[in-house]
Amino acid sequence: MAINYSKKLPEDLDCGITIFMKVLGAKWKPCILDAINRGYQRPTEIHKQLSTATPRVIDMQLRELEATGLVTKEVTVGYPLRVDYSLTTIGYSIMPLIGMMDKWGVENKALLRFEEMEFA
Repeated sequence: MAINYSKKLPEDLDCGITIFMKVLGAKWKPCILDAINRGYQRPTEIHKQLSTATPRVIDMQLRELEATGLVTKEVTVGYPLRVDYSLTTIGYSIMPLIGMMDKWGVENKALLRFEEMEFA
């Protein structure tokens, strides 16, 4: 028996922050986009760059990024099969924000109290 689930409160898709979080709210998505932007386009290359994330999670988030239109996937037939990801125009448009996030983190890491927080 399938359970039909619906949200109790509708999402506010008129709010830019809600849209941003819906698209990039997962833990590894900004890092995945950054890795692709730096030239790591094959899944195995991305896995190596984000070694603390499981390959399954990275692959799932790559599919979500593809579904939202931030990356494209190109499959080259042959042996072995080759898969490459690249940023779309809208994917490139978000890179300045990801760069600002990186800069903020680097500049403020000494001021943050990580030991007092639990991160999921």
